Amino acid sequence: MALTDAACKKALPRDRDWKLSDGGSLFLLIKATGTKSWRWKFRFGGKEKQLTIGLYPDVSLAQARLARDAARAQVAQGIDPTVVRKQAKARAFEASLHSFEKVARAWHASRSETLAPRYAGQILQRLEADIFPQFGSVGIRDVTASMVLAAIRKVEARGSKEMAHRVRLHVSDIFVWAIASELADNDPAAIIQKALAKRTKQLRPALTKIEDARAMLAASEAMSSWRYTLLASQLMALTAARPGVVRLAEPREFEDLDGPNPVWRIPAAKMKLTRERKEDVTFEFVIPLSLQAVRVVKSALAGNPRRRWLFPGYGGGHQPISESTISKHYREAGYRDRHVPHGWRATFSTIMNELAAIEDRERDREIIELMLAHIKEGVEASYNRAAYLPRRRELAQAWADMLMPD
Repeated sequence: MALTDAACKKALPRDRDWKLSDGGSLFLLIKATGTKSWRWKFRFGGKEKQLTIGLYPDVSLAQARLARDAARAQVAQGIDPTVVRKQAKARAFEASLHSFEKVARAWHASRSETLAPRYAGQILQRLEADIFPQFGSVGIRDVTASMVLAAIRKVEARGSKEMAHRVRLHVSDIFVWAIASELADNDPAAIIQKALAKRTKQLRPALTKIEDARAMLAASEAMSSWRYTLLASQLMALTAARPGVVRLAEPREFEDLDGPNPVWRIPAAKMKLTRERKEDVTFEFVIPLSLQAVRVVKSALAGNPRRRWLFPGYGGGHQPISESTISKHYREAGYRDRHVPHGWRATFSTIMNELAAIEDRERDREIIELMLAHIKEGVEASYNRAAYLPRRRELAQAWADMLMPD
């Protein structure tokens, strides 16, 4: 007689294994340990064999019958279902060893050797947030273009078109690395590139007229704020240095403040360079300081010149001001979408290049690029660090006199 679910539930373990038979050679094996599993007995190649279908009640009676019928169809086609099952298990095991996430983390560990730590961390965060939850557990050979596109579409849905393109590029880089490592056969992330929404180029807002720049500084300094926020803003405006470099400035980096040639000597590790160059001391960057910049630095040092950070944050000065401090300050001053901290570099470049054109000083254009630490490939680091220092000092003073006249 055919089995019933009630009979399966009531079957209790005995001293030795025993079985309850269903039709078509399907039976439920009840082990002495209490485990119940579905088995199907069949003949293949003249030999009697058994296929283990699954445990009861995880696999119901109805499901076991469907599995038996599917296996019987395979036998009819000359396919051994036990071999098919072993192959599936092997593929699953291989996928677990080479899941997309495991390969991605191996790629990231390899790439991190040549990337700045902060950027390497950003890449991993993007993968952990947007990719691994979607198909990280899938074997890398089994990831399809539709899987990648679905994950990237979720990034686009947040309104982050630019980030969607960046994440797709990370995924594509992982597949290219995996192909070279013989862990994958193709790059499904490359296929979807043209299916993504076009990115909208976003420029950092910046004021480009000296009168507007002066008014902006006056407006921000008229606000009640942490004194080191105001001083950091001033030094950023006067030197056109990157916000991250200003935020992490240390007193020991400033030299000859009372002499004729004051400078800010920025270690290579803090500059926007490849990881290899960050570790090369010859890529340090020297900024000649104007009289106004010297006053700002001295004012910041007045409180406690022995502390680590030139512009300490709240809480005893153990940490520098945060990345968002000056941005928030500018927004509160009424310059949202008009000017950001990084915008000072564009402000300086635009105004000083216009002045160079008016005064017919073509060589100054190259010097202005040097002052922004735009390093030309193939040029010696020592050249980039120290070239045209006298003229750079003159231009720095000219800029300071326009921006913060006495």
